[in-house]
Amino acid sequence: MADCWYLYLVRTGSGSLYTGITTDVDRRFSEHQAGAPRGARSLRGKGPLTLEFRVPVGDRSRASRLEWRVKRWPKSRKEALVLGRVSLPDDD
Repeated sequence: MADCWYLYLVRTGSGSLYTGITTDVDRRFSEHQAGAPRGARSLRGKGPLTLEFRVPVGDRSRASRLEWRVKRWPKSRKEALVLGRVSLPDDD
């Protein structure tokens, strides 16, 4: 059975929202908090970090498509996602 992939959003100390995908959100968030070498370069030195949102999205292909789409959303829509006011888009 294939791993389930998750889409997640991390808030930086300045309030920005970082979007990512992984099969293990807790491990990945710990990597981001630890910084180099495994955390995302764009999050280094931007703490404190808080995990704001996570949702299972299925396989890696769907996770990658959703990540690509959500990364292009304006911050207001990402905030609405965190608050449960909007949903992730359906595939294609």
